[in-house]
Amino acid sequence: MPPTDIVIIRGGGDIATGVAQKFHRSGIKVLLLEAEKPSAIRRSVSLCEAVYEGHAKVEDVFCLLIDSPSELKGCYEQGAVPIMVDPDGESIFKLKPAAVIDAILAKRNLGTHRGMAPVTIGLGPGFCAGEDVHVVIETMRGHDLGRLILSGRAQPNTGVPGEVNGIGSERVIFAPAAGEIRHIRAIGDVIEAGDALCEIADITVTAPFKGLVRGLLREGLQVSNGMKIADIDPRLDIDWRTISDKARCIGGAALEAFLYLSN
Repeated sequence: MPPTDIVIIRGGGDIATGVAQKFHRSGIKVLLLEAEKPSAIRRSVSLCEAVYEGHAKVEDVFCLLIDSPSELKGCYEQGAVPIMVDPDGESIFKLKPAAVIDAILAKRNLGTHRGMAPVTIGLGPGFCAGEDVHVVIETMRGHDLGRLILSGRAQPNTGVPGEVNGIGSERVIFAPAAGEIRHIRAIGDVIEAGDALCEIADITVTAPFKGLVRGLLREGLQVSNGMKIADIDPRLDIDWRTISDKARCIGGAALEAFLYLSN
């Protein structure tokens, strides 16, 4: 069976959503593959929320949860982007896509390899272009963000987010213990330094500075100690309901890589 015209994106978080939008707007059919319980932080701009709700909408992209590849045709006829629970990528070999894009951003390769499709793209650290994927896209903020790497690797993960208004590592909030997360505030709220954000195992997590709650892990999920659970942005005037500049840049780079390698 020859490759289909579908591009499969592994992951459905905010960066994967930026990639999906670029391809969808360009008239290229995409399919998102996700885990059974996605753990995206920036849920307001992550199509993986459809796994929980059955559907999701980010800007002009409407996403529908499907149970099997047999539902793809109907989904595309509605102009929607399908998402399916398939963390191991078992459907990839059945569908024979034109390309596979690993947008899980796990900082390591969770099984994506060049044998999956004529074009394979890895986002960020964990992949080596020319070995396990055809091209790697730089995800580190800075001069090289979105650069196509045709041989070698992206910059290693530093564990420190890029600075925004002079604030770096404090922007990301981590779980102080293992347990179930309970919300006190919501995405889109402006929170003061010291205000309660959420609770985990009867421990109240507070904001380190005044900012906008841009990301917050879905309520009720079980988290591990040290797991990323929230994202606070010192910029109070940003639109938390739209795809970020970083996701748009990486999405455009992924589209460029697909067209470049396909042609």
